[in-house]
Amino acid sequence: MLGPTQSGAEHPIPGTTSSAIQRGGRTVCRNIKTLYNFEPPATDAEIRAASEQFVKKISGFSRPSAANREAYERAIDDVARASATLLGSLETTASPRNREVEAAKAHARAVRRFGR
Repeated sequence: MLGPTQSGAEHPIPGTTSSAIQRGGRTVCRNIKTLYNFEPPATDAEIRAASEQFVKKISGFSRPSAANREAYERAIDDVARASATLLGSLETTASPRNREVEAAKAHARAVRRFGR
């Protein structure tokens, strides 16, 4: 059975597009990487980069105009701060993930999807 994005129907979550991935019932933007439960933990730079991707996605701007620059940067700072708080508050009993192993898995998925 085809899902909504595979059938050509509108995506069930407003504002999401075919650039989103369906995984286990949740939708995530491909450009925003999972930052939780890695050893070493996510850096401030990684959190800020993910926050910038989020703000780009929801605003529709890759580079805002001068008039919107302050609001855009403030949004990135706010999202980064909230993300750092979230990451610091989460608890798990799972072993931390290895960045190299996760990168290899992502590469293998890309090869299966797109070929070499």
